[in-house]
Amino acid sequence: MKNKFNTTHTLLSVIIIISAAYMGFKLGANRGATPQTIEVKTSINKINKILQLISERYVDSISVDNLVESAIPMIVKNLDPHSTYIVAEDLKELDESLQGSFEGVGITFNMNSDTVLVINVIDGGPANRAGVEAGDRIIRINDSVVAGQKINADNIKKLLRGETGTKVSIDVQRQGFDMEIPIIITRAKIPVKSIDVSYLINDSTGFIKLSTFSRNTYNDFIAAATRLKKQGMKKLILDLRDNTGGYMDQAIRITNEFFSEKTLIVYTEGYNYPRENFYSSGKGRLGDIEINILINAITASASEILAGAIQDNDRGLIIGIRSFGKGLVQAPIPFNDGSGLNLTIGRYHTPTGRCIQKPYDQGLEQYNNDLYERVLNNELFATDNIHFNDSLKYTTPKGKIVYGGGGIMPDVFVAFDTIESARDFFQKISQKNLVYNFVMNYTDKNREIINNITYFEQLDNFLETQNIFDDFLKYAATNGIKIKSSELEEAKKILDPELKGLIGRNTPLDNEGFYPYYEKIDVTLQKAIDCFTKK
Repeated sequence: MKNKFNTTHTLLSVIIIISAAYMGFKLGANRGATPQTIEVKTSINKINKILQLISERYVDSISVDNLVESAIPMIVKNLDPHSTYIVAEDLKELDESLQGSFEGVGITFNMNSDTVLVINVIDGGPANRAGVEAGDRIIRINDSVVAGQKINADNIKKLLRGETGTKVSIDVQRQGFDMEIPIIITRAKIPVKSIDVSYLINDSTGFIKLSTFSRNTYNDFIAAATRLKKQGMKKLILDLRDNTGGYMDQAIRITNEFFSEKTLIVYTEGYNYPRENFYSSGKGRLGDIEINILINAITASASEILAGAIQDNDRGLIIGIRSFGKGLVQAPIPFNDGSGLNLTIGRYHTPTGRCIQKPYDQGLEQYNNDLYERVLNNELFATDNIHFNDSLKYTTPKGKIVYGGGGIMPDVFVAFDTIESARDFFQKISQKNLVYNFVMNYTDKNREIINNITYFEQLDNFLETQNIFDDFLKYAATNGIKIKSSELEEAKKILDPELKGLIGRNTPLDNEGFYPYYEKIDVTLQKAIDCFTKK
């Protein structure tokens, strides 16, 4: 009995000790019997109080500023897909891309086999004045080796860019020279082009490809359109494919030029902002020009404002595949530390009243996967799986049915072009990146001629004397890929203009040496030309 009692007594003692210790932890955690209730009047007040308490009482030293910087993106993320908080470094780069200039050295480069290959040097720019030439391979930037280091293009840009007046040293490898060449470049303001190319496709049809809507886009566009009109342009194909937008006012100003009477272009509306209408002035300088617009799944925002106004007012045809579907308007709000908030303040509506913003109520992941889902639904090849809600149906003045709620559906759908008989050959050369490698090698071998080409006819006359396609087939064969006789016709139809265009892009002509070749295999552009012909 005594042993049993002692055992029981010991067990009770242990339980009491554990319980006391547990209560001690609880009391210690609260630092008092009854914690004082802190009064907060609003959620904002609560957040401020929590930050104050962390600053004053937290067990370790901690940066409240860092906590705030981490919390803000999470708050904004719960609003909509396009409201964003941008840290100072990223905001500076974003502003540069939209303001129409950046501070840097003035080169175009490609990352070819982990090598920074200079494709073009901006005439009169810092790199040009310092002696950098197209074809140079950059080995070092400020004593840091960049060749063969698998550094991505964005990081190379950051190394080359910097404030006006600062210097960057590079070492380049140049064909015909045994030693690396050291070059010191003084950075300066470099203009950002918002027009990739503008030229006459034929005697009366102009082509302008807009890559973005930056602060200078309207002026760039008017200069290009005026030049083409003087050359005889009566019709215009405006290419907005892959144009993700930018400044809304630039899109409105460009759209205004296509209307010779007062016409609604777009209107915006939000919970805290009443409806605001934007009309054309009735003095558009391109009111007599026929227009067709090219779009794709990346065409978004300001691009959709322009395309929507043309479509809803029956001013021209929209050709291609369904656009992205961004109908939210952001206001940029800068902070004095260099960061900023792009806050969605409203929705824009096309002239018929539709908002083309695609749904985002299923969360950000579903929203971001939308383009992938379009591919899975075969939308690039057919319209059968594209369904719009009848409640979002609108009618244009001439009776055409258009829909809101998911991008702009083109008037003329053009399926994604596919390669049939030569599919196996194209897959193999693509896997080994043979097209771009061939073009780089060819350009290097003919650098003296390439660097002195200044107009397209000169380029075309030169390339016509070359056996570009046959040379490529020999190059492919040395890399273990031979073409079947059944694949020759289709392969030549596609590769011959593509190879010539890519070589043309490596000349001082840049895109003016590329697009006149590429237009021959651009099925969407060809459809736009055909639509003019059928009118």
